[in-house]
Amino acid sequence: MTAELSPEGVPLEEQAGVGGPDAFQRLYTPHRMAYIRGEGRSRDDECPFCSIVGMSDEDGLVVARGKSVYAVLNLYPYNAGHLLVVPYRHVADYADMDPEEIVEMAFFVQHALRALRAASGAHGFNTGMNLGDVAGAGIASHVHQHVVPRWGGDTNFMPVVGATRVLPALLGQTRQMLAQAWAQTASDEQGG
Repeated sequence: MTAELSPEGVPLEEQAGVGGPDAFQRLYTPHRMAYIRGEGRSRDDECPFCSIVGMSDEDGLVVARGKSVYAVLNLYPYNAGHLLVVPYRHVADYADMDPEEIVEMAFFVQHALRALRAASGAHGFNTGMNLGDVAGAGIASHVHQHVVPRWGGDTNFMPVVGATRVLPALLGQTRQMLAQAWAQTASDEQGG
């Protein structure tokens, strides 16, 4: 019987600490180490969410603005239409948000689901928050909730093997489409 070899040609049983062979292939993503280390993340004095507030909707990719929160497209989306619901106030933790901010954030997430269904026919959604660097928050200093539309088959070989996301429209086009759907669904909810 021949020993199974690693890619380097070393018998697997001779490699210290690699574990036993199994049926899984391994896809290594060393580019993610920069994210894990926090390289390129903004400092508190450079918060992109605070900067967006003063931009036009088009320049900031803002889909809708409320009293306490706003909805904005993610610059690095997991899927087309990936929105973030963000409080205007610079606050790092959901537990430190004001009741008004929490209520409006919940209504904005609900409205985002409706607008994304209307605009893109999303089959489902991932929603949630990553609070703190350890939890994977890219911008840990300013709380935000993700709303990621999902479709059957959207996790295919391109992101899994090719490390490439395929997005059907530019962010500006997506912002315009979602802003129109947001306004239309708001009008529909109000009966007019």
